Amino acid sequence: MDEREFGRSGQWASVVGLGTWQLGADWGDVDDKEALSVLETAAEAGVTFFDTADVYGDGRSEETIATFLRGRPDLHVLVATKMGRRAEQIPGNYVLDNFRAWNDRSRRNLGVDRIDLVQLHCPPTPVYSSGAVYDALDTLVEEERIAAYGVSVETCAEALTAIERPNVASVQIILNPFRMKPLYEVLPAARAAGVGIIARVPLASGLLSGKYTKDTVFAADDHRTFNRHGEAFDQGETFSGVDYGTGVEAAAEFAALAPEGYTPAQLALRWIIEQDGVTTVIPGARTPEQARANAAAAKLPPLTEETVTAVRRLYERRIKDQVEQRW
Repeated sequence: MDEREFGRSGQWASVVGLGTWQLGADWGDVDDKEALSVLETAAEAGVTFFDTADVYGDGRSEETIATFLRGRPDLHVLVATKMGRRAEQIPGNYVLDNFRAWNDRSRRNLGVDRIDLVQLHCPPTPVYSSGAVYDALDTLVEEERIAAYGVSVETCAEALTAIERPNVASVQIILNPFRMKPLYEVLPAARAAGVGIIARVPLASGLLSGKYTKDTVFAADDHRTFNRHGEAFDQGETFSGVDYGTGVEAAAEFAALAPEGYTPAQLALRWIIEQDGVTTVIPGARTPEQARANAAAAKLPPLTEETVTAVRRLYERRIKDQVEQRW
């Protein structure tokens, strides 16, 4: 699989990575054996970037990745984790002592002395503007606890604030055919600054797979049940913030745009891969089959101008007014 340089970090990541929220929690149950099979399948398909967080299963996702990589010392995988969401979400918690404690826990979970990339996990908005926060992150690099750092954001404004900082290696942001706003300013700014872009929620929580109907029922412990209106965390993380009924209808139209040989999900992933400035896209997978199909999107033919235009027109007609004013 093609790899792209990971921003200022000097590291490289496969154009399709693997998001591992599903292997921790909030997507229904995935047992340990299946989780390890997902990681194995992704790696065999050429994935060299795993994204996790200390809060996914309260460390389970990090520990699962560690277990897998201990058994595959032949692999070179860039592992990125995130920190901050296990604490009360107030700016005052984003200080060096807490960073060290959070980092110690993640390093234990991952079984490493130094983590490839640590990202602030969608902290309160004022955190992105704090010079002391970035000084503390620089200290973690100097202490060789982490090789590089980045931020995960909810809004384009937060992304642009972080990109201005000289040592930010990456910005993780929601980007998919139902969330196009980052194309306007964030991706150009990241390209100019040499900052990597990690595109998350690429399938709009599965909507863009085209498999759901208005009658689909998700498990009680699945965020697609309990966070549709932002009850537990930012609404944009669930179905990209799109009203479910609208999303299902628009997703059916999107599925009809898939070229021959593409699934609707692969169309979404291929569309993201082709956006100038994207380093890697991190679809999640609950099964090896999903991981294999997601990785295959990297090797599909480029999209035609006709398809790209049709995707944009669908977004502008059905989705844009719901999401752009919020994120």
